[in-house]
Amino acid sequence: MNELAPGLYVVATPIGNLGDLSERAATVLREASLIAAEDTRVLRTLARRVETSATALSLTEHNVEARIPRLLEAAREGVVALTSDAGTPVIADPGGRAVEAAHDAGIPVFAVAGPSALAAAVSVAGFGGSDLHFLGFLPRGQGERRRRLAAAAGTAQVLVFFESPRRLAAALDDVAGALDDPPAVVCRELTKVHEEAVRGRASELAERYRETRGECTVVVDVRGWAAGSDERELRAYLAEMREAGARRSAAASAAARRFGVSRAEAYDAWPEDKE
Repeated sequence: MNELAPGLYVVATPIGNLGDLSERAATVLREASLIAAEDTRVLRTLARRVETSATALSLTEHNVEARIPRLLEAAREGVVALTSDAGTPVIADPGGRAVEAAHDAGIPVFAVAGPSALAAAVSVAGFGGSDLHFLGFLPRGQGERRRRLAAAAGTAQVLVFFESPRRLAAALDDVAGALDDPPAVVCRELTKVHEEAVRGRASELAERYRETRGECTVVVDVRGWAAGSDERELRAYLAEMREAGARRSAAASAAARRFGVSRAEAYDAWPEDKE
């Protein structure tokens, strides 16, 4: 391999199976003077494997701003590697601010591609991956979590999110409740000995994973939900008009203009329990 140019190297690391570390990634880690990682304890195993003498620098959500100057100073003169605890950096970790700072400082940024739980999960889910929305980790509160899911489902055909085993069942319950129980795939322990990708309705998967272990990536097929979102909004609008005392004929005319549908379609969507 040619001598590495100074700069910040964004290095993808294994998400479970150490055999997935690329030869190029190993070379960069060996040549680096500094390796930034969210958890330096996780980094030690990788450092021993590639036999690097680089200094490990902890880069967390709480210290990233304070550590960036040191990282940039080293990257101006030599090779600095930015890694993740597992997978490709900057995907649901604080490395993004370091990359942005390197660009702002005119420091070259290089991608060392490799493992990604996001890409791996999409590849085995079977829902397609040309129109997806990655949510990272979902909010912890149920209300906020459901709102986030519903908003995202209106903009994409496939949703992907990371979740801890402790909150997995609750998250799947909310997927079922907010999105009409869509098909989903739970990818657990990807590339590890007990790897599994289980497909089913969100409610079924919630029951299956009431108690589980291992980090999980969830892929949700919202193609059917997104296709019906306009109809749901139309019916909700007409229901509000009815509650406000509007007549069916006038409400249908207003709804047709608002939603771009025919007056007859809007008229038929009027709630049937009351005239």
